[in-house]
Amino acid sequence: MKTFDAIDVARRVLKTETDGLMALSDGLDEAFPKVVDLLKALEGRTILAGVGKSGHVARKIAATFASTGTTSLFVHPTEASHGDMGMMRKEDAVIALSRSGETKELADMIGFCKRFGLPLIAMTCRPNSTLARAADHVLLLPDAPEACNVTGAPTTSTTLQIALGDALAVALLEARGFTAGDFKTFHPGGALGAQLASAADLMHTGALMPIVDISEIMERALLVMGEKGFGCVGIVDANEALVGIITDGDIRRNLDKDLPKLSVKTIMTKNPKSIAPDILAAEALHIMTAETPKVMQVFVVKDEKPVGILHMHDLLRAGLA
Repeated sequence: MKTFDAIDVARRVLKTETDGLMALSDGLDEAFPKVVDLLKALEGRTILAGVGKSGHVARKIAATFASTGTTSLFVHPTEASHGDMGMMRKEDAVIALSRSGETKELADMIGFCKRFGLPLIAMTCRPNSTLARAADHVLLLPDAPEACNVTGAPTTSTTLQIALGDALAVALLEARGFTAGDFKTFHPGGALGAQLASAADLMHTGALMPIVDISEIMERALLVMGEKGFGCVGIVDANEALVGIITDGDIRRNLDKDLPKLSVKTIMTKNPKSIAPDILAAEALHIMTAETPKVMQVFVVKDEKPVGILHMHDLLRAGLA
């Protein structure tokens, strides 16, 4: 009797699904760019539909579309037959997922598309199936073996559906010139939303900024540092341009002097690190930590003038650090 080895099973599954993905990639034909063009020009929504495991994948594709700029909606074929067909409009298009292409529950939805002229896109392994014959475009999946060779449970086939859905979403994203800022609009929460936040989204502005004029003495600078609580003070010239910064480190290095009476100009670090308001917060984190000296705070500057300040704690709260 053969000894069970979980790693061998895992590798066999992954190899089977990898082979399926390679076959999918090699088999892409002119239907794919036609579907991309159709969905890009669509005035309505992209409706995703499927039953069972294909339904779960369809929901995932709809969610991916929605977060990347393609207005989409999952409609369950069974519920569609009992009233949810009213959610579909003439301006919409339907992508129906079915490995066999013979899913009976799709029949009413197929009939609705034909009756009202909604473009129907089939994602199936069977080019001669009922679904494929009814479709305006067929995204053909390779008829690859399922990774579960004991039961034939959907494994490879659902992996291929997910991958092809991702390929459609990314192709549409790039065709539309969708940007990181656009993505942030649809996906403001979570780690991705945090990474796509800009410095302007997180910075402290106006009266919250610790700023003193270059003509001041350290007594004033120390007072402002204590009031604002950022552990630093920015130094501006007569034109309100940022010309220096004084941090806790600068103060410690000058404790042996009559510090309160000294000019801020003699204590400040000239040409401090700064960032622009529109850079991603993740990039700001890199600027603050990647090079020596590492800094805990950085001024946000526009046209040489400070418009905000960003502290490491702000990045921590946003989930970036």
